[in-house]
Amino acid sequence: MPEWIWTYEGYAPGRERLREALCTLGNGYFATRGAAPECVADVVHYPGTYAAGCYNRLTSTVAGRQVVNEDMVNLPNWLPLRFRMHTMSGDAPWFHPDSPALREHRQRLDLYSGTLERSLRYAAGDGRVLAVRQLRFVHMGDPHLAVLRTQFTAEGWSGNIEVEAALDGSVTNSGVARYRELNGSHLVHVNAGDGDREAVWLRCRTTTSDIRIGMAARTTADEPGDPRRANAERLRAAHEPLRAVQLMRLFLEDGRTRTVDKTVALHTSRDAAISDPLHAAVDRVDRASGFDALLESHRTAWRQLWGRGELDVPGEAGRILRLHLFHVLQTLSPHTADLDVGVPARGLHGEAYRGHIFWDELFVLPYLNLHFPEVSRALLMYRHRRLEAALRLARDIGHIGAMYPWQSGSDGREETQELHLNPRSGRWLPDHSRLQHHVGSAIAYNVWQYCEASGDAEFLHTKGAEMLTQIARFWAHCATYDEDRERYRIRGVVGPDEYHEAYPGSKLPGLDDNAYTNVTAAWVLARALDVIRELPAPRRRELSERTLLDESELEHWDEVSRRLYVPFHDGVISQFHGYGDLTELDWAALRARHGDIRRLDRVLEAEGDTVNRYKASKQADVLMLGYLFSPAELRGLFRRLGYDLDGDTWHRTVDYYLERTSHGSTLSGLVHGWVLARVRRQDAWEYCREALEGDIADLHGGTTEEGVHLGAMAGTLDLVQRGLTGMETRSGALWFDPVHSPELPDYGFSIRYHGHWGVRVRMRPGELEIGVPDSDESPIDVRLTDRMVSVEPGTSCVLPFPVG
Repeated sequence: MPEWIWTYEGYAPGRERLREALCTLGNGYFATRGAAPECVADVVHYPGTYAAGCYNRLTSTVAGRQVVNEDMVNLPNWLPLRFRMHTMSGDAPWFHPDSPALREHRQRLDLYSGTLERSLRYAAGDGRVLAVRQLRFVHMGDPHLAVLRTQFTAEGWSGNIEVEAALDGSVTNSGVARYRELNGSHLVHVNAGDGDREAVWLRCRTTTSDIRIGMAARTTADEPGDPRRANAERLRAAHEPLRAVQLMRLFLEDGRTRTVDKTVALHTSRDAAISDPLHAAVDRVDRASGFDALLESHRTAWRQLWGRGELDVPGEAGRILRLHLFHVLQTLSPHTADLDVGVPARGLHGEAYRGHIFWDELFVLPYLNLHFPEVSRALLMYRHRRLEAALRLARDIGHIGAMYPWQSGSDGREETQELHLNPRSGRWLPDHSRLQHHVGSAIAYNVWQYCEASGDAEFLHTKGAEMLTQIARFWAHCATYDEDRERYRIRGVVGPDEYHEAYPGSKLPGLDDNAYTNVTAAWVLARALDVIRELPAPRRRELSERTLLDESELEHWDEVSRRLYVPFHDGVISQFHGYGDLTELDWAALRARHGDIRRLDRVLEAEGDTVNRYKASKQADVLMLGYLFSPAELRGLFRRLGYDLDGDTWHRTVDYYLERTSHGSTLSGLVHGWVLARVRRQDAWEYCREALEGDIADLHGGTTEEGVHLGAMAGTLDLVQRGLTGMETRSGALWFDPVHSPELPDYGFSIRYHGHWGVRVRMRPGELEIGVPDSDESPIDVRLTDRMVSVEPGTSCVLPFPVG
């Protein structure tokens, strides 16, 4: 199945870290980058292993200030396995891909089975050739296991090689160049030892979060052809400070392959149902099955995941979408449903953004809702558990309700750094991105979308209602009445654009009346009112008593939701109040000087200027409204606010910002492609393609090697799932408003909806087919803009739609 295979021929040191990120293997509990087991971290290689939700806080000195940062911790490296020719003196060089001994190098990532294969050939100084094949997987069935098989073949000679297998606790967080001035030593009390059987172990703990980590490895070799060699080949321990080490001498007979299997178990003190992570790891690896049985059960688990996430998109787009789904599922699998974790913006694939949780779930949950709703629920539970912290954050700045932090980690406090480094200028600058309070609206939106897609009324009436209530309360309290405009205004925020943090010349950060923030705040207030008024009477009484909510407050919410100010200029929606007064940017001159100006903020700051002065955006801001809401719903929102958003105004707004956006985020191409599919279809695919290729081609210049962009990956899946089909889950029905895409004329997928597993959706030119699997469930109501049909279980329905 070539459409499931990603192959990298040859060895390219300059692309190695990118390949490591794209070849990461994981299972939702932990993931390991696709680094070579024989290599340590250096300028070319960066082996990294990350467990979901495993954070630690350290203090660093930056620009003369004490700065505290919380990071997702790089855990001990379980991969190390190196080899060399055996000599009596023991001084033969270890083979590694950066040595002149390398003759061939090939990597093969198999998405369907979740395995990474490496094929290598090395030539020693005396001309002897050693062929090596490695296969690894991070077990998708048992979230605590990983396996590395290494096979050695002597070509044209017979003799001994030495093999060293290790667990390395000397690792630090050093995978992102701009963070290297920060303290990255998160692990202490590293000890190594032997298990009762064949296992060796390593244990350590994090410095401040005091997470205990236990890791154990069982390394075995197949039996040699000559039984007399068995004792000589046995592993022996040779532990070092910070490393658990095993050594083996292996006899190779010309042309005969010998196999070494390394099975590893990982546990942390965050795990449920264990008493000690080290004991759990040693016990698990002792009881683990052999390689063949583990591989088969791992493949079975992946086969089941692919069945639930069925995606039939032809051509190169389909191949990339499968890779995107692969990485989404490695970060957020059914195992995630048992964890207290959020959506790390860069997956479990690297250390960019310190593993923090932003608003990327806004792009991830819409896909998961319709395939793995139990995972969506768990991710929303992560937010609910931190509701109390969000209430405290709001109180700290003089508001009521819940203000969720822009960057989240372990415990719900604001993790956004106070300073960030501009690598172009080398200067550390104030970071005001914590003013992106719209993250609360994203959480509310996800609560609503999850409940609409899953039919989970219990969650909506309990934890969902609590979050919606407190987020709505925050927005209503933030909104201040302007007598002159007779409108409510929200001041001092930063919008999704992120470039604009202040008005030109102002010493105070923040902007007034960001359109995206205000419109989504109005939406939150309206939806919260709907939910509260539709609650069963006992539950509404409980919520009111617990939150001191009364009818007068609800009446205020209703008023604010209808009177929030949305600025306009030149016949378009203004990104924020005063945007129309900014200076136009000379884009051509900047591109002539710098070429790639996606990170326009860094380019201008390095020139002594600031993007705050210009009509320029990093990514979609106003246009995000067209991503979240269907055209009809968006018009309804503006109508509720007292504005007439006709088609011409929206089209002018799209064109206006399209000309003034640098696309400095991987999310930007996705949103623009989504919006343009309904406004300027002929231009949409250019942006869709950029979203598809963002990581595989590393379009943002070295960022993918620091971790994949999970929101953009999941967003491309949702583009074919909801964007082009116009699919919405609302009012107990599946709604469709499809648009024809010449680049994807015929594709299909399956979804899980209100108890129906495997509802099939097929898009063809001019027609949409819905197939409902046979079950005892109720029929599904399917609505298009001009008609409604009811599709019975065990039947399908073809619905024509105009192509033009």
